[in-house]
Amino acid sequence: MTKVRAKFECVSVQDFPECEQKEVNLMPVIDGSEENKSFAKFTPAGSLQLTISYETEASGFFEEGGQYYLDVSKAE
Repeated sequence: MTKVRAKFECVSVQDFPECEQKEVNLMPVIDGSEENKSFAKFTPAGSLQLTISYETEASGFFEEGGQYYLDVSKAE
């Protein structure tokens, strides 16, 4: 296996202007479509929290309620 793919939903985006950062919280999807049900079978639980600097393009990327693929591959 060369990578693992999971699907996450953004459950919150908190703005911290005093630090010029955003905190993004994601949880695995569990329902809503057949694809989501298939992901939930393999990644039924977990969480991902990111702190993102305003200086990056990523600061505007995540939206609450949006769904995102997370591809993980081993660093060599």
